[in-house]
Amino acid sequence: MRGHSHTDMELLRLYKESGELEYWGELYTRYTSLVYGVCLKYLKDRDEAKDAMMQLFEKLVATLLTHDVENFKSWLYVTARNHCLMQLRVRKGKYQQEFSPELVETQFLLHLDEEPEMEQNLSKLEKCIDQLANDQQQCVRLFYLQEKCYKEIAGLTGFDLSKVKSYIQNGKRNLKICMEQNG
Repeated sequence: MRGHSHTDMELLRLYKESGELEYWGELYTRYTSLVYGVCLKYLKDRDEAKDAMMQLFEKLVATLLTHDVENFKSWLYVTARNHCLMQLRVRKGKYQQEFSPELVETQFLLHLDEEPEMEQNLSKLEKCIDQLANDQQQCVRLFYLQEKCYKEIAGLTGFDLSKVKSYIQNGKRNLKICMEQNG
């Protein structure tokens, strides 16, 4: 197969158009070590990490036919992380209500509709992001939805690093308040 010459975006497009699994397989193979690394980091067990990788592969076979993804690598990273966080929460047998540092970033940003209300949460989140001040909105979108780091955001926006951090912290706090009010 000539797949290696294709970009991620081309493989995604080919997969969506044809539904041929070889395109999806080629794309997934590029990032298996990334996905495995993420799963191992959260699940802390090799066999569970391998199982999670297989579950993700099977779940995304369908998801990617309908989802538009701009940056596949970062989308896959976030999706894998969310998948593992969901598993950890299910394992605990309860949903955590407190905003722990790693969950605060994913609480309302789950890319996959694990639950019926996920779609509502995403549209609520969008509305709340739209209500943020422009600078906060710009930084929050880059940080959470495009997985950019502080330095990259500073470069893209022209804000200095401390401003970027402050916009993200304030934006996150305002989002939390907005989501709770609309919860």
